[in-house]
Amino acid sequence: MKKLTDLQVLINEAVDKLTFPESPAELYEPISYILALGGKRLRPALLLMACDLFGGDVESAVEPALAIEVFHNFTLMHDDIMDKAPLRRGQVTVHEKWNANVAILSGDAMMVESNKLMMKVRDAILRPVMDVFNETATGVCEGQQIDMSFEERNNVGINEYLNMIRLKTAVLLGGTLKIGAIIGGAALNDADLLYSFGVNLGIAFQLQDDILDVYGDPDKFGKQVGGDIISNKKTYLLIKALELAKGQQANELNNWLTARQFDAQNKVTAVTDIYNQLQIRQHAEKAMQTYAERAFNALDDINLPEERRQYLRQFADSLLVREY
Repeated sequence: MKKLTDLQVLINEAVDKLTFPESPAELYEPISYILALGGKRLRPALLLMACDLFGGDVESAVEPALAIEVFHNFTLMHDDIMDKAPLRRGQVTVHEKWNANVAILSGDAMMVESNKLMMKVRDAILRPVMDVFNETATGVCEGQQIDMSFEERNNVGINEYLNMIRLKTAVLLGGTLKIGAIIGGAALNDADLLYSFGVNLGIAFQLQDDILDVYGDPDKFGKQVGGDIISNKKTYLLIKALELAKGQQANELNNWLTARQFDAQNKVTAVTDIYNQLQIRQHAEKAMQTYAERAFNALDDINLPEERRQYLRQFADSLLVREY
């Protein structure tokens, strides 16, 4: 088995070798720009890892893995427009560096490019691979739309939220692993189990992200702690608190959610205190553990040598064991 870090290096080298037409420059330069901003290249490396798990030729999976990376960055480019984000990975976003129209069209071209790269799999598996890729891409778009609709609603339920993060975040992890498994020659049942492993792991990871945003150490988490509270972002924690809060707790929570002027630190402290009273962290951690167990149960059923399943367990642990 190749190390995940080695596969990430392989993807970085392949991304650096990607070339696009010189003209029109306004269409293709933004693509090269966003891909050059880096990132962990985790998703494409996972596709290679899944292929390797089933004894497949990793080199034959590089172009489909690049398809995943190009697709992922396409979604980031369009997400930045919708979020009006000024920075991506510490650098100016495409729509700020050029303009929104350029970013929209360049993103469209990236979607086309990702399909071209994915279609370079061998003919015998082209149809099943493209079916998974298209279903995954549709799911990500659905998840983004649902997430945006949440911003206009006050009555989002826990199950709705879990479905949103499944689509927006987790299906890409699951789809990436399933495509890699298919390329590697896995049986359909094993590819489906690996998909289930990835989706449930992705949901658990996002739930942990919600928890860390409130309870994490900012130096270790890498983000501003309390950012979700400040922005009234509908996370598992906030939705669960709105569900459980009664009387004075509900009034205080709603006052903070509707306040137009406030001290950010006071808001974070007050809302966190309400979460603590309602044991919201424990509820979120229980939900996270439920999805982690589902991931590991799927993993246990995959027809792989134990040492290869252990490799996946170690990967999952590395995602889910993050310091608070």
